[in-house]
Amino acid sequence: MTDFQHLLNRAEDLINKLEAVIPLPPPATDWTALAWRWQHHQGRGYLEAIPHPHLIQLNDLHNIDHQKAEVVRNTEQFVRGYPANNVLLTGARGTGKSSVVKALLSRFSQEGLRIVEVDKQDLVDLPQITTLLRGRLERFIVFCDDLSFEAGDAGYKALKVVLDGSVAVTSDNILVYATSNRRHLIPEYMAENLETQHLDGEIRPGDTVEEKTSLSDRFGMWLSFYSFDQDEYLVIAAQWLRYYGIQEFNEEISRAALAWSHTRGSRSGRAAYQFARDFAGNAKLPSAKPHKI
Repeated sequence: MTDFQHLLNRAEDLINKLEAVIPLPPPATDWTALAWRWQHHQGRGYLEAIPHPHLIQLNDLHNIDHQKAEVVRNTEQFVRGYPANNVLLTGARGTGKSSVVKALLSRFSQEGLRIVEVDKQDLVDLPQITTLLRGRLERFIVFCDDLSFEAGDAGYKALKVVLDGSVAVTSDNILVYATSNRRHLIPEYMAENLETQHLDGEIRPGDTVEEKTSLSDRFGMWLSFYSFDQDEYLVIAAQWLRYYGIQEFNEEISRAALAWSHTRGSRSGRAAYQFARDFAGNAKLPSAKPHKI
């Protein structure tokens, strides 16, 4: 019995050593989900289901009607199997770029739309991700939020290949939607303008500038988002307060909303949403006091 127990102990030690050397396979993909996040497990990538995705309603997003209409139209073409473009949404922070993309699930999930969120540092795994998604019946948006690159980032070339730079045909059930605070995705420097040539009245940008703009050019649809003026900001703040059950929007609340935006240096939809949550939550406290910023 002692010898047998000794053998069991040695076998257990051997298994533990093998597990340390040979990584376990990543979790199986839950294809019943509506959205996933690309994650890593012991060096291997896998799709982690998001059990409760933020199902924003498109009607809750205001002052970006043109941008919403274009994204919805392109996405409807996509889910119906018609030709559609990869989309780059650029502009001021907090103006609804990522919210528009998230809201597409509320509109099109019943028609097979799904979203895969990929962080910038994981874009090098795009070939692996597209292999997993290729051939499935669902229509996938690979979503890259707050996208930007530094020179030499590996994800930069991987994204270019997936957009349209590979000999292999991109799967027709995958599109890339990305948001960024800058249109050309890579910082541009004054010295690079010295490469510009003037030939017979024609301006020809240098190779460095051409390379930095080439990634943006691979997105078939560009949409710009702009900061809101004061009136637009207040309309959004009032709308979010109504969402939280506060119907009145008087002068006092208006001043509080403006003071909130001043402390953040931004009159954005995000600031209006955050103000409404704070104000509505404060109003529900048993010992509610006048709102303070």
